[in-house]
Amino acid sequence: MSETAVDVADAAVFDDAALVEERMLELLSQRTQRSRAFAPAYAQLWQAVERMAAGGKKVRPRMLMRAYHALGGTDTRTAVDAACAVELLHLALVIHDDVIDKDLLRRGELNISGQFAVEVMVRGATRHEASAWGEASSLLAGDLLLSLAQSLLARLDLPQQRRLAVLDLFDETLFESAAGEHHDVWLSMHLEASSPTDVLAMLDQKTAAYSFRAPLVLAAILAGSEPSIIAELTTIARQIGVIYQLRDDILGLFGDERATGKSTLSDLREGKETLLIAYARSDPSWQGVEALFGDRELSIMEAPELRRVIEQSGGLAFVESVIADRCRHVHDLIGSAALPPAVKDQLTELTTACSARDS
Repeated sequence: MSETAVDVADAAVFDDAALVEERMLELLSQRTQRSRAFAPAYAQLWQAVERMAAGGKKVRPRMLMRAYHALGGTDTRTAVDAACAVELLHLALVIHDDVIDKDLLRRGELNISGQFAVEVMVRGATRHEASAWGEASSLLAGDLLLSLAQSLLARLDLPQQRRLAVLDLFDETLFESAAGEHHDVWLSMHLEASSPTDVLAMLDQKTAAYSFRAPLVLAAILAGSEPSIIAELTTIARQIGVIYQLRDDILGLFGDERATGKSTLSDLREGKETLLIAYARSDPSWQGVEALFGDRELSIMEAPELRRVIEQSGGLAFVESVIADRCRHVHDLIGSAALPPAVKDQLTELTTACSARDS
């Protein structure tokens, strides 16, 4: 691709991101205004959602818009609404995930649960009451965003058959993501031994389905792509999603908190069952630290011992090798796929970025 073509493509992505940001602000501002007819706390909830949605990288909307144009799509307005729906789905799942994990912070700042809990504690609520209020607020916010996302997709100006395909994809994505989240919680209770295969299946359902398959396949459906194109994108997107999550799990334990915005204690305290942990469990040294894993009171002084065992067991090297193997496989899939060159370029860049990212 020539330098001029790259500049044009970059400009188009920038313009698309600005359009998505503007449309998101419009959608959420409308709901904030509507909420003022109800209790003041309800308006505060929508204001909190607006703050959460503002800015950010908008990775999934950008992914959708770029793929849509590369696949020959020309209706930018429709694509922007679909991109907003993808971002709303992401925000909803993030909000719900924080509730499930009992997290009060997101990237170093109070999330919705934390904001609402702190506010009522200041006003005299007990810790239990504050926690219940914060979680209820988050659950409702997530539900409202899911509803808004589906409403946006249902109103897209598309032929009936294509709109039904879009709604089916949304339904499948949410259904599968919930299965992955449910399985993740189950694995984290450690009631039965989990294998690397179990963990990889969970990652495919929980992360790959909504973060990569949904935006890429949705772009293809909107652009009127052939079923063979959709099938190839589905396979490749799922593989990239697993690579992304495997790198995320490494960063969750060994990353730079200043870059990731996430504590390297959270996954250890939560007892999150990752491929790193599934591998480390097979090492005899794991027995010496097993009691620390999943300890909500794990201290900053105890965590290094857990990380040392995970690394010395070969767990870190194993996961790095899985990432490398999957990257090679994805590059092979991209090379043999009957996709437009611009889409192949995008998928190649995504694979490299997901495997090598540090934040």
